[in-house]
Amino acid sequence: MAAQILSCIVVDDEPMALNLVESYVEKTPFLELKKKCSSAIEALEFLRHEPVDLLFLDIQMPDLTGMQLSKMLPKECKVIFTTAFDQYALEGFKVSALDYLLKPFDYSEFLMAAQKALDWFSLKNVPKVNEGNFQKEFLFVKSEYRQLKIQLSEILFIEGLKDYVKIWLKGNPKPILTLMSLKSLEEELPETDFLRVHRSYIVSLNNVEVIERSQILINDLRITVSDQYKPKFLEFVQRNSLGG
Repeated sequence: MAAQILSCIVVDDEPMALNLVESYVEKTPFLELKKKCSSAIEALEFLRHEPVDLLFLDIQMPDLTGMQLSKMLPKECKVIFTTAFDQYALEGFKVSALDYLLKPFDYSEFLMAAQKALDWFSLKNVPKVNEGNFQKEFLFVKSEYRQLKIQLSEILFIEGLKDYVKIWLKGNPKPILTLMSLKSLEEELPETDFLRVHRSYIVSLNNVEVIERSQILINDLRITVSDQYKPKFLEFVQRNSLGG
């Protein structure tokens, strides 16, 4: 199997910073530089004709900021922010940036961020269960400046709280708190094992203990199945029911 190569562009309005990141990309074997851009507008125009996997993207730029550009990208295109201002870190994670490099950063820091992108794309490109025999077994989530490995079989349910989610695990009295949307996490979970049943809840179907009318009992918590998600849930119940 051929080694994976990530296509990328570098975007920065400061020539020295642009050239430095370009040099970092060129010495990284799994990155292929498609273009370097001195503005977000130039990058946007390029991406209309040639999509790439990854952007190394400065935030503070005139006319169109890196943060604004990141919100215009397709979800398949990932971003690593490069900036001199740490106040953008929170907003960066809200737009699902893979990492956030604070200037000045050296090659080792750059390589760690690039490796995180490679890991993300490698996991994304593994065949799903309906494409073969592979079943995703775990996820890495960022919590308190650490990447935590979570076994999917240990998840009881996931609770959405605006910009955060709480991941409740078997035998854990406290949830894992991570900065991401419930929708983005839902996209990473296998549909065969997890189901969105409410605007604020995703449940592990294997850990549902009791179904009573429109409520699920799981780990002593009652979760109401809202009307929006009831058809899929009823389909699951019927598919796994004996008798009438």
